[in-house]
Order: sequence, then structure tokens, then C-alpha cells
Amino acid sequence: MIRVLFVCIHNSARSQMAEAYLNALGGGRFEAKSAGIEPGKLNPVVVEAMRLDGIDISHNRVKAVEEFIERGERFDYLITVCDETAAERCPFVPGTGQRLHFGFPDPSAITGTVEERLATILPIRDAIKQKIIEFIGGHP
Repeated sequence: MIRVLFVCIHNSARSQMAEAYLNALGGGRFEAKSAGIEPGKLNPVVVEAMRLDGIDISHNRVKAVEEFIERGERFDYLITVCDETAAERCPFVPGTGQRLHFGFPDPSAITGTVEERLATILPIRDAIKQKIIEFIGGHP
């Protein structure tokens, strides 16, 4: 089992989507979790975007990276999914194998109506899904 921790700023969108896709598409070979540097609230528009792709994350909770550090959890990969500057703020997680960075735009920065935000989030969701499919493909 390959263990992966996805990290972004608030654990409200990008890392939640990456976690859900890896767990859903990884064929049972991966165990994905997610956390935030400064945990916020789960983005309801992201919840809807994932629902439209058949994945329910509505019951997920946001988590802090520190929770995993305090429990001494070990991961084969720590993957940051925020921008480069924010990724540099990610704390060192002991017991982590490889650290990777997959940068995606921040859904929490998107403004407008729910419909406008959803229309902007769907391509981000799809880009995250594609990157996860590529990651899975690199681990036969």
C-alpha cells in the first residue's frame, strides 16, 4: 500500500479532491489522506463539483498537517497541491519518503455566483483528476 498525504493551505478544496480521486481511482493500491497548513472549511462548491463526478466528499472534515505529525503517521509521498510559495510553508513531516509538488489554482480565491464559481472550479477539478491518473500510472 502506497501512502500519500496531499497538502494545501486550508484543506478545503484541492487536497480534498486529490485525496478523493486517488482513493477512488487507485485500485486499492493507495491510501490517500489530506491536510492543510491553516485548516479552513470544506468548500461547498468543490463538494458539488465532486458530486457531479460521482464522488461524495460532503462528510469529509478539514485536517491540519500537525495532526499527522503528532500521530507519527508515515507516508511514502507528501504532495503539495497549492502554489509554490504556499508549498514552501508546508512543515517537514517526519517519516515521509518523497515530496512532490502539483500546483493548481486556488478554488477559494474564485468569486462570483455559485454557478460562476462552479464553472471555474470544474476545470481545476478535471486537472487534479488527470494529474492523479498520471501519478497512478507511474506506480504499476
